[in-house]
Amino acid sequence: MGAAARRRGSSGTTEQPRAEVERLVVGRVRGVHGLRGAVRIEVLTDDPEKRFGPGAVLHPEGTTDHLTVTRAGPSSPGWLVRFAEIPDRDSAESLRDRYLEAEVPVQRGQAPDTYYWHELIGAKVLDRGGRLLGNVVDVYRAGGAEVYLVRGEPYGEFDLPGVRPIVESFDPMGSGIVVDTHALGLEERAAGQPMRKAHRRGRSTP
Repeated sequence: MGAAARRRGSSGTTEQPRAEVERLVVGRVRGVHGLRGAVRIEVLTDDPEKRFGPGAVLHPEGTTDHLTVTRAGPSSPGWLVRFAEIPDRDSAESLRDRYLEAEVPVQRGQAPDTYYWHELIGAKVLDRGGRLLGNVVDVYRAGGAEVYLVRGEPYGEFDLPGVRPIVESFDPMGSGIVVDTHALGLEERAAGQPMRKAHRRGRSTP
């Protein structure tokens, strides 16, 4: 077949096909700052300057609402961001603890062995013997490393730091994530001993 035809607009000019996009989580609102609607965001993207730059449009997860960035900048912990649609503190409170998404082009040529966080949700986690320990239900960053929140049996819910030697093989879209339960401390947990856990980043102060 030949090249796909371009759609012709009403003006008679040709239009390029629209790029396919998807929505990815880039941050989470952790608090409210001041009286003018600024929010403190936990950064969940490698490019905050682009995702939170003036004019950028974000969406509260699970909605079609638009949030247009007017001002933003780093402010430890996280970033302080103001949106055109959020004029005051009361409006900003409605965003507290909400994940924020950005529309990005679908990556067809993504490098092998790299994944977006949302692609890891539901991934199987197994021990060396192939026993299912649970599935990934959330991903966050702690101490410079990714941490996967796993839920299932026989250990219930636990944090899985994405580092060696704990993670022995990593194929979340295929055979799953294989872990060393001894290095992770799950055997201690089963025996009723205190288990060392990665700590979630706490809510920032307003």
